[in-house]
Amino acid sequence: MASVTRETERKYEAPAAAEETDGPDAAASGALLDALPRTEGVARVTGRGVEELDATYFDTDDGRLAAARTTLRRRTGGHDAGWHLKLPVPTDGDARDELHAPLADTVPADLARLLRSRTRDAPLGPVLRLRTTRRRHTLHGADGTLLAEAATDTVRAERLDGAPGGLAGATTAWREIEIELAEGAPASLLDRIEERLTAAGIHRSKDRSKFARALTDTGPPPETWPAPDPAPAPGTAGAEVLAHLARWHRALVALDTDVRRDLPDSVHQLRVATRRLRGAFKTYRKVLDRAVTDPVGEELKWLAGELAPARDNEVLTARLAHLLDTTDPAPALVLGPAPARLRLHSTPRAAEARDRVRAALDSPRHLALLTALARLATDPPLRPAAHRPAREVLPAALARDHRRLAARLDHALALPPGPGRDHALHQARKAAKRARYAAEAARPALGKPAKRHRKRVKAVQQLLGVHQDSVVAREALRQLAVEAHGAGESAFTWGLLYGTEQSRAEAAERELPELWEKVREEGPPGPGG
Repeated sequence: MASVTRETERKYEAPAAAEETDGPDAAASGALLDALPRTEGVARVTGRGVEELDATYFDTDDGRLAAARTTLRRRTGGHDAGWHLKLPVPTDGDARDELHAPLADTVPADLARLLRSRTRDAPLGPVLRLRTTRRRHTLHGADGTLLAEAATDTVRAERLDGAPGGLAGATTAWREIEIELAEGAPASLLDRIEERLTAAGIHRSKDRSKFARALTDTGPPPETWPAPDPAPAPGTAGAEVLAHLARWHRALVALDTDVRRDLPDSVHQLRVATRRLRGAFKTYRKVLDRAVTDPVGEELKWLAGELAPARDNEVLTARLAHLLDTTDPAPALVLGPAPARLRLHSTPRAAEARDRVRAALDSPRHLALLTALARLATDPPLRPAAHRPAREVLPAALARDHRRLAARLDHALALPPGPGRDHALHQARKAAKRARYAAEAARPALGKPAKRHRKRVKAVQQLLGVHQDSVVAREALRQLAVEAHGAGESAFTWGLLYGTEQSRAEAAERELPELWEKVREEGPPGPGG
């Protein structure tokens, strides 16, 4: 498997004087070396010599990696020769995850698999060749700790093919400065360095990467994401709904890779993305033609189902482990090898669930879903209401979801306690989640009224979630008690925890009617927000 590092860096334009310098960036390095030692926290700047780097960048014919702000290169020279895959980090605009694989003639299979949601199995071919002369310096603290690396780069780029929209053989060249934070160094150091560089006349580059700049210089700028053609007018219902769908389509594509990398919480977030997309198809059926979106929604439901066992086992195991740790008075009431029993119960289920997720993501069915979502992004099935003002159309959609929630919740609360009511409350929870997602989608157009409605519905959803989690936990606790008894262990602890969970569910049911009445009275935003 490829190794991973978190790269946090900023790029700067080399000062004008450097443009007149031949060879490695002597003028740029001079300006840099003049600024860096005066940065607070930097005690020493050490030269590391000059490297000659030769990198070939790969993409699909229609630039799918560039559109997803993703770079794949094969680089020789320097201290980290090999294949490099760089993925954006949504929570930090200065950071990217860089995955390294050894040099090989073709794209390593591990990296190609991680890119599947972006490429959708389209062939990857050489797009650009970048040759870089790099002068490196390292920045150290008073105790010698490595804080950052600074590089002045002279870059020469050549377009290797004409796609997308470029001219094969086109060339460009420039000089730039990179500052990369060392692992463990404070992020604030980048801001302090930037203050010094700005004072020295060195300003942040408008390009996020060498790859992006070279593409722009040798052809039309790469698209940031597929856009509908023609796009609905700003402020219309279609524009708002499509912006929401684009956001969660991007999330789904990125989270596919995160799940393949086994990143924490990635299965949960991918499942959320599938639900938000599917919910939007249903909620905004007056905006989007359901004849087109319903089949895609069914495939999203399938994917969510394939993810469910992994996520459910993860949540359940954490919940039961927490119960074991917090049983009062712990550990006196934890009889027998309860923690070990929980591991025996959950570990094989987790492994089976992970295999199921991987099989789903590698399947032709998932690839077809990704293709269908990409097609919807560029050719959305807009209905006439899509061209009306969002503030007229979206409130009606929120009202429909609110009525749906009301019908389900009123039905559930009218039932006597028991499995039937538990199931009905779970169905109401799903309706509350859909109403919450709808309000979030409408918030850019409807503002504070949609925000307040989302907050109220979320409170209902969370209380229903407490109840449903208890239902699921009690079934698992019953199974654990059976397994413990069969192995000759005490089942007392599992019975005790069952009672704790039952009390939680009953408390949620007592609180629910009063909360729901408040939410019902306030209702969703009306026309005009």
